[in-house]
Amino acid sequence: MILGRVYGSVVSTHKVEPLVGSKFMLVQCIENGALVDKFLVAVDGVGAGIGEDVIIVQGSSARIGMRNQNAPVDALIVGILDEKQA
Repeated sequence: MILGRVYGSVVSTHKVEPLVGSKFMLVQCIENGALVDKFLVAVDGVGAGIGEDVIIVQGSSARIGMRNQNAPVDALIVGILDEKQA
């Protein structure tokens, strides 16, 4: 799993069929508690908003989360962080 902060949304008016209705978000990765210069485009599975810290899964876990093994998804937002504890 990856931690990140939603930086903005990505608009795509034309999508392949398995992604129709999906919302794409641009997420800045968090490593060792700090934002880094690495970004991902992820499908939003939870209704995350700009500025929220989120949990992302990638690969087959993302496709399973989409409930469609054939969806061409590599990153899926599966949670919004409420708080972090050390």
